[in-house]
Amino acid sequence: MVAMMNPNEPLSAEDADLDSDPGETAEWCEALESTLAHCGPARARYLLQRLQAHALELGLERDTQAFSAYRNTLPVEQQGVYPGDLELDERITSILRWNALAMVVRANHAYGDLGGHIASYASAAEIFEVGFQHFFRGEGGGEQRSADLVFFQPHSAPGIYARAFLEGRLSEAQLANYRQEVAGNGLCSYPHPWLMPEFWQFPTGSMGLGPINAVYQARFMRYLQHRGLLDTSQRHVWGVFGDGEMDEPESIAGLTLAAREGLDNLTFIINCNLQRLDGPVRGNGQIIQELEALFSGAGWNVIKVLWGSEWDALFARDHEHALLRQLAATPDGQFQTLGANDGSYNLEHFFKQSPALQRLVEHMSSEQINALRRGGHDMRKLHAAYAAAKACKGRPTVILAKTKKGYGMSSAGESRMTAHQAKKLDVQALLAFRDRFHLPLSDQAVEQLQFYRPAEDSAEMLYLRQRRAALGGLLPQRRSDCRRLPVPDLQAFGSFALHADGKPMSTTMAAVRLLGSWLKTPELGPRVVPIVADEARTFGMASLFRQIGIYSSCGQRYEPEDAGSLLTYKEARDGQLLEEGITEAGAISSWVAAATSYAVHGEPMLPVYIYYSMFGFQRVGDLLWAAADQRARGLLLGATAGRTTLGGEGLQHQDGSSLVMAALVPNCRAWDPCFAGELAVILDYAARRMLVEQCDEFHYVAVMNENYPQPTLAAQAYEDVLRGMYRFSQQQALNPRGKVRLLGSGAILREVIAASELLATEWQVDSDVFSVTSFSELAREARQERRSAAMGQGGEEESHVRRCLAGDAPVIAASDYARAWPQLIAEYIEAPYMTLGTDGFGRSDTRQALRQFFEVDRHSVVMAALYSLVKQGQLAEQVLGQARARYQLSDSQAPWCR
Repeated sequence: MVAMMNPNEPLSAEDADLDSDPGETAEWCEALESTLAHCGPARARYLLQRLQAHALELGLERDTQAFSAYRNTLPVEQQGVYPGDLELDERITSILRWNALAMVVRANHAYGDLGGHIASYASAAEIFEVGFQHFFRGEGGGEQRSADLVFFQPHSAPGIYARAFLEGRLSEAQLANYRQEVAGNGLCSYPHPWLMPEFWQFPTGSMGLGPINAVYQARFMRYLQHRGLLDTSQRHVWGVFGDGEMDEPESIAGLTLAAREGLDNLTFIINCNLQRLDGPVRGNGQIIQELEALFSGAGWNVIKVLWGSEWDALFARDHEHALLRQLAATPDGQFQTLGANDGSYNLEHFFKQSPALQRLVEHMSSEQINALRRGGHDMRKLHAAYAAAKACKGRPTVILAKTKKGYGMSSAGESRMTAHQAKKLDVQALLAFRDRFHLPLSDQAVEQLQFYRPAEDSAEMLYLRQRRAALGGLLPQRRSDCRRLPVPDLQAFGSFALHADGKPMSTTMAAVRLLGSWLKTPELGPRVVPIVADEARTFGMASLFRQIGIYSSCGQRYEPEDAGSLLTYKEARDGQLLEEGITEAGAISSWVAAATSYAVHGEPMLPVYIYYSMFGFQRVGDLLWAAADQRARGLLLGATAGRTTLGGEGLQHQDGSSLVMAALVPNCRAWDPCFAGELAVILDYAARRMLVEQCDEFHYVAVMNENYPQPTLAAQAYEDVLRGMYRFSQQQALNPRGKVRLLGSGAILREVIAASELLATEWQVDSDVFSVTSFSELAREARQERRSAAMGQGGEEESHVRRCLAGDAPVIAASDYARAWPQLIAEYIEAPYMTLGTDGFGRSDTRQALRQFFEVDRHSVVMAALYSLVKQGQLAEQVLGQARARYQLSDSQAPWCR
């Protein structure tokens, strides 16, 4: 990498060969300087842009670098006056550094295996404190949510706890129990709203999720504003992230959207300590220059804060640009080596590389060179960058702040490869840390790792409280109070599904129709947020285009090709549907923003994200776990659900796992209805749980694209639908030879119903058919009942599974999902229990062929029932051979082995 060429810089031999007319070159440069001096930067930039455009027209390739020189973006003259008390700001930052360090080291001295991180916050302390002391706005004491939203770098959590301790929000005992949430009243490792619901707002512990969620949160604020639901114009989204974290695909997935939407309410601050967990982020390159190219290419305003104020004089004297050239030629791996060593080493190995460089520092001692800070540790430089970010209009801003990982840890971790793993420091390292930051701690206090909190009337504490009061109060802070949102009567909006009387439809069609009914209600309707990832027409949602419009921050600037159609593609500034394009990560991030609006904005919303089920939990499961941590409330509709309903699509589109994954998330309620009536009851229940009862849960509902006759659902079955299972039908043979119970869910229930008829007519076997709407709900209740009985909190287990399936008649369960789904209730059934599922890879074929292949069709269900009765001694074994011959069942390799 090279720095940008300066016209006054002496040319290298290579450049001199290219410059055939140095005089003409000088004239062009002088003309640009004159324009800048007399007409201002706007005119100078315009001329450069016109020249560049004209050069492209003439066929000259663009070969300019996508990044600027390796120096601060803001010159000293644009820095402004630091508005706070710099000395107090730095003293408070030092205290926070110590308490954060003491918290982690104490926990690991005591227990040894609790982990924790020192080096990340040590590098980011000034970044956070400039924000806390001068920019991050609080609620201001009002009822309406008005505070800024801050996404905190997860490994820096100890520093946020240390600040809350000074503010009196956390006790010394809580700090002493860091990472001991079970054993004591401790603090969680990273930001987790589920574990600290009045403190943390956003879970960022899984790196990469913070950046994409910050982008879509900023966009959702504009959505609320443009739809007239809430004035969010004064709120700002800040995200403090790591440079290594930007390697995560989710970190950069929303960058172009943020620029395209003009989200000037969004600022990223990337803590560029040049190091990931094991070593340099770009040891052989420069991550800051790479990030500048990435963000500027995406359309962001980029501000680099690379060098502290001590470097200003050096740059001012660097008329030959020797310093810039050397900085540009130094890879990050070398910067880390320089950062890990003292001034003498830096003098010898950096400044003595050329006579011009050596002349720049010939008046400086080793101690002065050692005191040259990186820009991310200079609060004046950072403040100027924050202020410039807030002043930038029309696009988001990223601040690239260069820091040292483990700043202040000296040989114990500063810029060291092992800095991220440093969790214990010896006494000498602790004393050196105290001395470096001038902390008023005795040797004994240091050895005992005592927390330090200045007196209440000290200058530090008075200033700390004054600054937060001026900014509106304390952060981070989470509130969950919001008004209850009424849900329309089930019979009013779901009558067509409850009383279907055999009318053919798919459950996907029923879900969209139910959604349309909600949208028409005056109170709930405006709060529904339909979300799709470029599949609205696939799911039959095109009617919503005209009904509610597709959200676009700039409206619709073109006439759509289908303008004359009833289902025309209609974009509008107050549009309600979020059509996110082909980005499941982006769509789920929009869903999270809406699903947490009740806490973040005090405004209850009902997001409904409908998508190909295979591309939900399997594709963005990490984001959904973060949503669970954040106490999200919303609906996820897994369309084209099941392994065999999506005929022809094949392996990566057919879903046999999402319900299993959903069942593993503690506050996710997973459902697999077969009929529209069941679906209506479930959606009504889910909406009431989240909007009326205000339960911190979300609901995943599998819906299918297969059309078939829909029966009327008896009112007395509603309650059992929500328990997870109800008796659908009974079949009695003329001269029964045995009895079985058949459980079917989702797409395979109809095969189970058909199998019940075959058992009665062809094999003289009685059967009860149960529609299982949720194996996970059945297991949830049974698990709780069993624990209560074991702990002496109740009598005999009375779970719904036990009541419905008492006795020893064999039970066969079949679903369109892997066997792990029906096996959730296996331990709660005393009778012989056999499961059929779609374990294995998907295939392209017809629905019927797929069901035969995976052995979940009606004949396979019959075969399983007969096998269970043979094992129980109620039927002779030759019955199995007769069934295999009648149904031409294959004895080839099992489907999960193929």
